Amino acid sequence: MQENAKRVMPAEWEKQRLVLISFPHEETDWYNVDNPVALEESLSPFIRIAQAIAYGEAVYIICKDKEKISNMFCSTRNMTFIEIPTNDTWIRDYGYISLKEDDEVKLLDFTFDGWGGKFEATLDNAVNKTLYTKGYLGITPLEQVNFVLEGGSIESDGKGTILTTSECLCNPNRNSGLSKKEIEEKLHTHLGAQRVLWLDHGYLAGDDTDSHIDTLARFVNQTTIMYIKCDDTEDEHYPALLKMEAQLQGFTTTEGKPYTLIPLPMCEAKYNDTGERLPATYANFLITNDALIYPTYNDKNDARVGELFKEVFPDKEIIPINCLKLIEQGGSLHCSTMQVVY
Repeated sequence: MQENAKRVMPAEWEKQRLVLISFPHEETDWYNVDNPVALEESLSPFIRIAQAIAYGEAVYIICKDKEKISNMFCSTRNMTFIEIPTNDTWIRDYGYISLKEDDEVKLLDFTFDGWGGKFEATLDNAVNKTLYTKGYLGITPLEQVNFVLEGGSIESDGKGTILTTSECLCNPNRNSGLSKKEIEEKLHTHLGAQRVLWLDHGYLAGDDTDSHIDTLARFVNQTTIMYIKCDDTEDEHYPALLKMEAQLQGFTTTEGKPYTLIPLPMCEAKYNDTGERLPATYANFLITNDALIYPTYNDKNDARVGELFKEVFPDKEIIPINCLKLIEQGGSLHCSTMQVVY
């Protein structure tokens, strides 16, 4: 890093060059030997997400068999299919994190260890280097960082503020459980963070990420945060999300003013075939150049959430995509994508 270089992690709503997405295949957990058709069914939301992104910008699709996957699309406009081995599909957490250094774009390749060693991730951790070596990112500089950090664990307002959770970043299963102060120093060094807003409460049952911020609370502009709110006092999430809301209410912008807070409803409980609750969340939306793409779950709140997004993003196309298949594997729409900025 250049001495005295000014670094900042762009906000998601800034101009994007492309979005990365990684498709399921027979060597991922998406494959069920007792029900091979399930893999084909799982491809449906990935296809729809890629189509929604390609509406306004380029999509790089990481896959095992590019001929097979490309033939599943009616149109491949704005799509590039790239064969790279992967363990799983959650490229939000192992894809490049975009950085601007003195207004020049740089790509950061942090270490990905399968959410604290829960899953094999050697192939996923190598995707960024492989993609770069193949030349798909041109001459954009790449910096490899020997520090565990997942894209879904951090939110940036594009002006030096990072929003995150202590449950994830300070977890002993990542970076040996560094303190908040030590983590803040890392975020300052690598991402140019001027301050870090820590959420100490909030979780989703069935989530393997140790409370990623993109399942709970999201910046939608520099003064506004959308977050998950639980109104059902009988729901197991109610106490923790109530504490999270109170903490959000205490946060202030860099100008010292309270954030505008927009609650997103909690989904009705969704379960898999063995009765385990799944991490359904409306906070896992994606902001692209021309659209706001959000997950739906065959839930009574799906349409209501769409109306909320229309109010917050009046100049964008609001695109709902059914993500029930995604949460069966522990993630959702935002987890499946990673943007690269100009």
